[in-house]
Amino acid sequence: MSYRSLTTALTLYRGGTLGLEQAATYGNVQTGKLASELRSRGIAVREEDGESLARGAN
Repeated sequence: MSYRSLTTALTLYRGGTLGLEQAATYGNVQTGKLASELRSRGIAVREEDGESLARGAN
C-alpha cells in the first residue's frame, strides 16, 4: 500500500466518486482497513457501505 494511492482512494470515496469496495481496490487495502482509515480521518462510511462491511465483504 502506498500512502499516495490510499490518500487518493480516501478522497475519491469522500467525494462520492468511488464506493467503499472500489476505493479499497484502488488503495490496495481490504475494505475493513479502508473503513478504519476513513473513520480515523473523520470521514463517515456511507450507510450502504456499512451494510456491506457487516456482511463481511473484503
